[in-house]
Amino acid sequence: MDAISTRQLGKTEVHVTELGFGGAPLGELFHPVSDEQARETLNAAWHAGIRYYDTSPFYGYGKSERRVGDLLRQQELGSYTLSTKVGRVLTATHDLENFVYGYWMGGLPFDHRFDYSYDGIMRSYEDSLQRLGMHRIDLLLIHDLDHFFHSEAQVQAYLNQMFTSGWRALDELKSAGLIKGVGAGLNKIGMMPRFLDMMPLDFFIVAMPYTLLDQDALDKEFPRCEEEGVGIVIGAVFASGILVTGPTETATYAYAPAPPEISEKVRRMQAVCERHQVPLPAAAMQFPLGHPMVASVIPGAFKPEFVEANKQHFNHPIPADLWAELKSEGLLREDAPVPE
Repeated sequence: MDAISTRQLGKTEVHVTELGFGGAPLGELFHPVSDEQARETLNAAWHAGIRYYDTSPFYGYGKSERRVGDLLRQQELGSYTLSTKVGRVLTATHDLENFVYGYWMGGLPFDHRFDYSYDGIMRSYEDSLQRLGMHRIDLLLIHDLDHFFHSEAQVQAYLNQMFTSGWRALDELKSAGLIKGVGAGLNKIGMMPRFLDMMPLDFFIVAMPYTLLDQDALDKEFPRCEEEGVGIVIGAVFASGILVTGPTETATYAYAPAPPEISEKVRRMQAVCERHQVPLPAAAMQFPLGHPMVASVIPGAFKPEFVEANKQHFNHPIPADLWAELKSEGLLREDAPVPE
C-alpha cells in the first residue's frame, strides 16, 4: 500500500488524504451495487491508502452510510476521517408498493423530508451515528441547500431556518467536541458567499462548480474562501461522467446527457492529453488539487477496479506543458492554478 499525502482542511485541525472516497455510488446512483461488491470496493479503497470517506443519509436513503460504516468500524479510531451530511430526515415508507427511489437504482425504503431546524439537524446526526454503527463523526455538512434541489424562495426559507435554528445544533456539536468541523455540500455556484455571510463554515464540498470543464468558482466563491480560510473538497471531479468516459454518445455532464458543446470541448481536451501521453481522467483528477484551498478530491466508485483506476490517475505524471497547452487552446482559464 502506498501512502497518500494529506492536506489540512481549511483552518480546522482535520487533515484529509488528497485522494478521498465519495460514497454516492454505494447508494446505487445509476447502478445497482450488491453488498459484496460494496465491501470489495471499500476494501480496495482502504488498501489503496484512502483515509477520507464522505457519505450522506441521502445516498440510497441510508444504504451508503451503512456500507461505509461496515468498513470503518473495523479500523482503528483516528486512522481515518469521516464526513456525512444533515438537512434531510429519513422515515420508513408506509407505501412500499408506490415508493419512488428517485436518483437511486436501489437503496432502502425510506422517505425523506428536508429539515434544517435544530431538531431536524440533531435527529439527522443521531440517525447517522446509528446507521454508521459508530459513536462519532469527524465532519458534518449542510446538504443540498442550493438551487439544484430548491427554488429561490425555498433556498431563502431554508437558509433562514438554518440560521435561526439549525446552526445552533451544529455549533453545539462542534463546541462539545463531538464533531471537528462544519461544512456545506453544494452543487452549483452562487451559494458560498450567502452561506459565509450568515454562518462561519469551515469548508465546502462542491460537486460541479470546479472541474477541468468549469472554473467559474474562481470569480467570487474561491477568493472569498481564501480570505476566510475556508477549505474546499471537490466531489464530481469527472463532471458526473464525461471526463472519465470521454465524449461518448452516452456521456453525462452535470448528471444529465452531455450537450454537444461540452462533448466538443472534451474532445479537444482529450486530444491535448493524448499529445502529452496523459489519460484525460488523470488530468481531471489532478487539476483541482492545484488550487491552494482544495484539500481533497473524492471521486466515487462502485467496483474495486474503479478504485484502482482512480489511484493510477491520481499518481500519473503530468507535465507542465499539458496545462500550458490547455490554457493556450482556450480550454482552461488563464488564471486557474494548476498542480506543480
